[in-house]
Amino acid sequence: MAYADDVFIKMCTDILENGQDTRGEKVRPHWEDGTAAYTVKKFGVVNRYDLKKEFPILTLRKTAIKSATDEILWIWQRKSNNIHDLNSHIWDEWADETGSIGKAYGYQMSVKHQYKEGMFDQVDRVLYDLKNNPYSRRIMTNIYNHQDLNEMHLYPCAYSMTFNCTKNNETGKLVLNAVLNQRSNDVLAANNWNVVQYAVLMHMMAQVSDMEVGELVHMIADAHIYDRHIPMIRELISREPYPAPEFRLNPEIKNFYDFTPDDVSLIGYQAGEQIKNIPIAI
Repeated sequence: MAYADDVFIKMCTDILENGQDTRGEKVRPHWEDGTAAYTVKKFGVVNRYDLKKEFPILTLRKTAIKSATDEILWIWQRKSNNIHDLNSHIWDEWADETGSIGKAYGYQMSVKHQYKEGMFDQVDRVLYDLKNNPYSRRIMTNIYNHQDLNEMHLYPCAYSMTFNCTKNNETGKLVLNAVLNQRSNDVLAANNWNVVQYAVLMHMMAQVSDMEVGELVHMIADAHIYDRHIPMIRELISREPYPAPEFRLNPEIKNFYDFTPDDVSLIGYQAGEQIKNIPIAI
């Protein structure tokens, strides 16, 4: 069994058996038909993935790694807030007539800030510190900007990354670790999608910083399963998982801004049947 499957099955089982049901409560999300979208939820879920040992992608069903990579590069590399710069339709629901999602996600990454060392946006500041101040405890990003929330078409769900470097005493190389903070996570639609995205990002950041990749800690304030997703989740976690695949990243790329989704691949990836027509709460 892949480690990511084990984590996912245990998390879903805990939510279903021990979570709080919000039916009857005042909730913001709703389905397309206007019905309130209730959830079973757990507060403060923390999952750890050692990326040195295994790439954390589900085998219970397929996670489209190239599409996930394209979206994370849309935010972190292209720093875009326009769906016309994205090769999928996952953000169409929140885009206006120009394709913009407002001052959200990539927009926040593109804003430059004045530091002692000069002007940087958040991504370039991380890249600078990983090369120049790797033991800093201030290597982080945060796109939950209260000043701009009223101009975001969707508030950021995965909103903060904190990077922290340790050392591999056997090789002498620095090891890149990170904490991903997420205020809200739709477990069926987005949990492994987000884990895969930020695992890929860590591999990229480590490679261009001449580091080894280490632990990804995923902290979720509100991990939830929507009412209409419960039968799908029950069927999904009853499946027989496969072994984890091998992750490959093009070793020739030394500049973060040169990566493309084609530089990412999986060797030996087997996965169960995809779940189609998952309803998405809005």
